[in-house]
Order: sequence, then structure tokens, then C-alpha cells
Amino acid sequence: MLTRRSDFLAANHGLRVARPGFVLLVRANGGQGKRYGITVTKKVGNAVVRNRMKRRFRELLRAALPLEGLPDHDHVLIGRDGGIERDFARMRDELGIALARAAEGKGDAPRGQRGRRR
Repeated sequence: MLTRRSDFLAANHGLRVARPGFVLLVRANGGQGKRYGITVTKKVGNAVVRNRMKRRFRELLRAALPLEGLPDHDHVLIGRDGGIERDFARMRDELGIALARAAEGKGDAPRGQRGRRR
């Protein structure tokens, strides 16, 4: 499991696959095995909603990563607004599709730099 902020920031530079309830970030970790991290911001809801979403994400990842996860990669799920209302079976299917796209190297277009000045 990912706990350090630097690991989350490094994953943000990897492959990105967006789905309606979440965004999956995948990045090679240099032989440290299959690791995962979960992020749900305060934009999503109050603490009860965020914790429920994190519990659902943990269960989804525990079931999917051993079979479908990329070896020696970090997998980060970022919760999106409205993800808590989505059906669990639908989210499981979407995670499978997102992991398959990541395995093929077919991520979404990179995000632009928002509000950064140099």
C-alpha cells in the first residue's frame, strides 16, 4: 500500500485512465511489486462519504489487483464526485476495463498544467 506523498506524486506522472467514478493512475515502481493507493479529496463530500468511498475502492483493488494488476507498478485510485452513488458491480467492471487499458498502454490524454506560473 502507498503511504508516502512522494509515491502519489510520482504516480501522477504515469498513465492516467479516467472513468465516471474514479481516475486510475499507473506507474512503474522499479520492481517493488504491485502497490496501490487511494485518494478522495474533500471536494467529494464529508468524512462519512469519503471513508465509504475509500472502503469500496479498497475492496475493488483487493479483488482486481492480484489478477488484473500490472506487475511492479503503483496503482492509484482517485475518487470522483458521484462515485459513491455508482453501482459496485459497475465500478468493478470499469476498474477491469481501466486496468486492461493501462496494460495496453492506452491512457487518456495528459492533463494540462492548471494555474501554474513559472
